[in-house]
Amino acid sequence: MLKLLLRLAAPFIAIVLATYLFPDRIAVPDYTTAAIFAVVLSLLNAFVRPVVAFFSMPLTCLTLGLFHFVLNALMFAAAAWLVPGVYVDGFIAALLGALVVSGVSLGVSLLTRDGKDR
Repeated sequence: MLKLLLRLAAPFIAIVLATYLFPDRIAVPDYTTAAIFAVVLSLLNAFVRPVVAFFSMPLTCLTLGLFHFVLNALMFAAAAWLVPGVYVDGFIAALLGALVVSGVSLGVSLLTRDGKDR
């Protein structure tokens, strides 16, 4: 149960961390907006990102996988555009925010795995 809560809280924690790391580039006014932003980002990553990733597979192969960073940044920017009050200052800020979210999610995933796959 704790593992599930940590995995659900990871995007929220990452977004709050990104606003503290890059205060001039990413701004979220309060924790409620950060939670809404985390839910919208998770929904976009769950439903929209796979479709976009499928159609951009030739470009991803051509760039040896680096286009996935662009996709993450686009999902971060789209979530910021959909949630009122969230400010992301351009593509570089979206890329930085997406990298923080990916890093925190990776860390939580490594902490919560059960060791059967080692």
